[in-house]
Amino acid sequence: MTPRKRQNFERLLNPRHIAFVGGADAAVAIGEARRAGFAGEMWVVNPKRDKLAGLDCVATIADLPEAPDAVFLAIPAAAVPEAVAELGRMGAGGIVCYTAGFGEAHEAGRALEEQLKAAIGDMVLIGPNCYGLINYVGHSALWPFAHGGFCPGYGAAIITQSGMFSSDITMSQRSLPLAYMASAGNQADLGLTELVDLLCVRPEVRAIGLHIEGLSDIPAFEKAALKALRAGTPVVALKTGRSAIGETLTLSHTGSLAGSAELYEALFERVGVISVTNPSQLLETVKFLCVAGAPDGPEVMGFTCSGGGATMLADHGEAIGLRYPAPDAAARVALTELLPPIATVSNPLDYTTPIWGQAQHTKPVFAEALARVPAQAALLVQDYPAPGLDETEELYLNDGMAFAEAAREAGLPAAICATIPENIGGHIREAFVKRGVAPMQGVHETLNAIRDAAWWKAARTRILSAVPGPLVPGRASGAVRLVTEAQGKEMLADAGLPVPTGRVTRAGTLAETAQEIGFPVALKMMVPGLAHKTEAGAVALGIGSAETLLEAAMKMRVAVAAYRETVVTDAFLVESMAPPPLAELVVGIRRDAQFGLAMTLGSGGILVELLGDTVSLLLPATDAEISAALDRLKVAALLNGFRGRPAADRAALVAALSGLADYAVTNRATVAEIEINPLFVYETGVLAVDVLMQVDDVGT
Repeated sequence: MTPRKRQNFERLLNPRHIAFVGGADAAVAIGEARRAGFAGEMWVVNPKRDKLAGLDCVATIADLPEAPDAVFLAIPAAAVPEAVAELGRMGAGGIVCYTAGFGEAHEAGRALEEQLKAAIGDMVLIGPNCYGLINYVGHSALWPFAHGGFCPGYGAAIITQSGMFSSDITMSQRSLPLAYMASAGNQADLGLTELVDLLCVRPEVRAIGLHIEGLSDIPAFEKAALKALRAGTPVVALKTGRSAIGETLTLSHTGSLAGSAELYEALFERVGVISVTNPSQLLETVKFLCVAGAPDGPEVMGFTCSGGGATMLADHGEAIGLRYPAPDAAARVALTELLPPIATVSNPLDYTTPIWGQAQHTKPVFAEALARVPAQAALLVQDYPAPGLDETEELYLNDGMAFAEAAREAGLPAAICATIPENIGGHIREAFVKRGVAPMQGVHETLNAIRDAAWWKAARTRILSAVPGPLVPGRASGAVRLVTEAQGKEMLADAGLPVPTGRVTRAGTLAETAQEIGFPVALKMMVPGLAHKTEAGAVALGIGSAETLLEAAMKMRVAVAAYRETVVTDAFLVESMAPPPLAELVVGIRRDAQFGLAMTLGSGGILVELLGDTVSLLLPATDAEISAALDRLKVAALLNGFRGRPAADRAALVAALSGLADYAVTNRATVAEIEINPLFVYETGVLAVDVLMQVDDVGT
């Protein structure tokens, strides 16, 4: 983005004046600017009216008193490109184009959107087909519907592709601090990626919440997300629309197990974006990050005034990887002196009702526990009474404020959690926000938010200490061709990946070749274009003699002819049989038109489809990323030494996978797909037992 466009974005975000171009929709937008507290000048362009929403109208854009910093455009789609061009000629700053009927609608709309893009020039534009932009900090709005929102002077930047969802968020009863709200629409100019880039460095933005339907430029998003990571601004993403967007070239198991959803998750993991699965979790996670901040780790000190609440915290917390450090002997002695006799010192700690609501008793309990228990976040469960039943609200607040003060003194990120989301009123929520305590709604949402905030902090350190190279750009495939297994293994051996000793030979020299290699051997017919040899009967394993070998070759011809008569060949691969491994992995690399090169790791052999135990990485990847991905697999237990069995050679495994990834990146012009299934992993070394490879001849 050019410096001029960045300056014009600032004009759009903090305008001195706004021009509203249109009729009824523009009138609503004028009202929303007033609701936001906009104190600058407002002008209206409408050739058919003298006044709109109490403001005088001018007939044309040329009649405006000067170039507006910001424009709300709500006119028929056909008139938009020329209006944008005229605003550009006069030096306007930025535009929110509410008008629909462009690329989202029909072919004529797509052509119209191209005209719109050509007219933008140095201006910035949000839309078309969007709700627009609200600046809660600077009190301006270019927005066509009634909006709510809470801003204590800082907050989240929420960026969505859906207009209605962004409007719904402004109406949410969660006291989420908001700094900015942007509905990006068709993203003809500024989209999610550009807005992340522009907003992540603003000090009032403590976190960014994204609603993503799809990303058009994955490498650009990677760059923006890493910028946010460097700036210390967490990004939380709700990705919707899980339909497959990858290429149809995939023949492998790993390709079928790693669709668009998995590749988005790999992207988020790569750049430290927190991924959530529902709107409530998006809002609660962003709220926790904005108000409380990210804890240094997953250790939590939990407080309740109910045994049931303590159990809820323990059950879900342990299930998702949070830890509740137990008070040591000295802490138990100190807390026992402060608690009623019926209380049991534990974490989570039920401090019991005899001292409930008495800050002079509960504050010392909170303070002593937070001082003595090595926790990195503090949490108090409280459900407040409903309006009209609030005679005891003051008692709840006594404990809540005592907890807030103790957490502040301990320097820990802290949250109040209502087990039932609606059981904490707006005035209570805002009182806690003022004290830097996140008022959270829902036990699972709260604990998930703490876990993910801690993950983000650790991921930031990990990623920024060894940032991988830029992603390989995606591209469509050309003439994809499946090479034989022998050819694929030869290529991988040249790349340094260990493969079984083997040789391609004809039927007449099978026995001689096998004798030289050494029995037992594996026999595979090298059929061009045959992806899955086992299904065709083109594989025989554990052959121990020349006689058995020749018999297997004859049976193989018959089986393959029955499968597809035209593919029978006289070319065979004879290989030494690999010894039993400690573990089997499936390793796949494929090229995706959007994400570039992706590597998928999983439990290999027959388990690949049975367990679906896979994890994906985008390439290039560091050794640390590859090792961390292995740790996320269920088969990691075997790799690390299961029930007294020896551990796998982790260094050799990571080196082999890293070498394979480097090979694919280096040969990205031709590599379309590679699958090794299985990759045998040993106490010392690895072995690629079976290989499937497709190449793109267009890239050669």
